[in-house]
Amino acid sequence: MAATAAARQGSGGAGGAVHRGLHGARHEARQRTRGRRDVSTVTTKLLGGLGNQMFQYAAARALADRTGSELLLDLSEFAHYTLRRYELDTLRVRAGVLPAAPQPILPGRIARKARSLVQRMLPARKAAAVYREPSFAFDPSLGQQRPPVALEGYWQSEKYFLDDTDAIRRDFTLADEPDAANRAVLQRMQGTVAVSLHVRRGDYVTNPNAAAFHGTCSPGYYRQAVDHIAHRCGPLTLFVFSDDQNWVRANMPFDHPTVHVDCNPPDRGVWDMHLMKHCHHHVVANSSFSWWGAWLNPSPEKIVVAPRRWFTDAAIDTSDLIPASWIRL
Repeated sequence: MAATAAARQGSGGAGGAVHRGLHGARHEARQRTRGRRDVSTVTTKLLGGLGNQMFQYAAARALADRTGSELLLDLSEFAHYTLRRYELDTLRVRAGVLPAAPQPILPGRIARKARSLVQRMLPARKAAAVYREPSFAFDPSLGQQRPPVALEGYWQSEKYFLDDTDAIRRDFTLADEPDAANRAVLQRMQGTVAVSLHVRRGDYVTNPNAAAFHGTCSPGYYRQAVDHIAHRCGPLTLFVFSDDQNWVRANMPFDHPTVHVDCNPPDRGVWDMHLMKHCHHHVVANSSFSWWGAWLNPSPEKIVVAPRRWFTDAAIDTSDLIPASWIRL
């Protein structure tokens, strides 16, 4: 009898402990979420390579800063978009990651109770309205959106974040220090007028759809761009960045000292961008990657040359893509 009573007491004690544990968790959740019921968010869906991800982040970050909101990154597209990966984790971005939709692993009533408890532990948020980019041109209506809002688009214009320029440049600094090979390139840039020159080939050549949509910049464009900068600033050294350095060496000789930067593999493109921004002047390809390499250079004295035609279809309005101070050739 005593044993039975003891067993009951032990069983009741365990059950009581579980109950108290759940009650305690609920109490802590209520305490954590108290005063956070009005948390507002800007969510941006990321897709594409590093340059595209940076545009998507910058437009959303500026909107979040203006409205005092939390920024969340929606990475769901990368689950089935295998051509690119999420790359902003190499930078000092200020954003959380939108949690993936949970998959049920508990049956029935237990799962429902668990979801209910988790929901109470998280800050309550209104459902976000989805705002999609209406066209490639700058859309002033984006700045009028009020959180909670979820952004879907590419947002490729500095006009979306001009009022947040300093913060965006800080966010896009490297999280790690450069290695010895990159430091050596930075040292070579010292004591010379360094000009970054980006030749984008890769999928612009090998992928028929990308080739038809983007096209590539001609050697004549690059010669004209380098001549323009040399005429204005005198002797210079070219630092060439490309995903096909062998092609560049064979097809684009220059009458200036030239350094072909090849110390970073394709999955470390962010380091090439870091080197680009430390150059004095820039020749960009029709690529968001070198757009950012030039834009991240804060010098008001920089000369940036960009191609007049960004896409093969001249009907696409790119007038808001290129900053007013840049030269289009």
